[in-house]
Amino acid sequence: MNAVTLVIPVLDEERALPRLIAAVVALDPSPAAVMVVDGGSSDSTCTLIRAAGWGLLETQPGRAIQINAGVAAARTELICVLHADTIPPLDLVAVIGRTMEDRGIALAGFTPLIRGPDNIRWFTTFHNWIKTWYAPLITRPHLFFQGVRLLFGDHAMFFRRAEYLGVGGCDPGTPVMEEADLCIKMARLGRIKLVPRWIETSDRRIAAWGPLKANWIYFKIGILWAFGARARLEREYPHIR
Repeated sequence: MNAVTLVIPVLDEERALPRLIAAVVALDPSPAAVMVVDGGSSDSTCTLIRAAGWGLLETQPGRAIQINAGVAAARTELICVLHADTIPPLDLVAVIGRTMEDRGIALAGFTPLIRGPDNIRWFTTFHNWIKTWYAPLITRPHLFFQGVRLLFGDHAMFFRRAEYLGVGGCDPGTPVMEEADLCIKMARLGRIKLVPRWIETSDRRIAAWGPLKANWIYFKIGILWAFGARARLEREYPHIR
């Protein structure tokens, strides 16, 4: 089985990290390394990371910048980008290894289950799933009919390090939707696969905005990205911690 490094971009994630740390410790098999890339946290995020014994890099803020730094510092063939508010299945590493044995797959990700403390957000979970299909159909139809699907951060995307570096990684000038850009780049090398395995992700945005507003924002930033309105993306998608 190929070794896997988890790359985790963070910014002020002290509330989410204890649960994530416990989940990563429980993974079987364990990842070869965990590389956390902090974008300038002002809370106890870095303290928690050091206490967990994980690798820690400090960079400028911006998920694309942070992911690029984490992948560059990694030393394994396979990389999984995991968000701090996402809880992986226990066999994450094994699923990644099996999936990437298929050399025709360039990038893959899990199927997010949007969950809060007391309930599952089934409507948003469904929207998240179908968005991987309709987003490229609406925004890049020529690529959709070539089989391209768009995955996003809460899919816990994984790929081969050398191929990621070969396409230039994430675009540092894209503050949001950097994963969609990456999918389009990686599609030149092979298939983009959505693995039919749940991975739990926090409903904190839905809890803050409400289900209808949250799903409207998800849709809107996709359209803004498609039409090149990159400068508006971060303003329309504020941080929720």
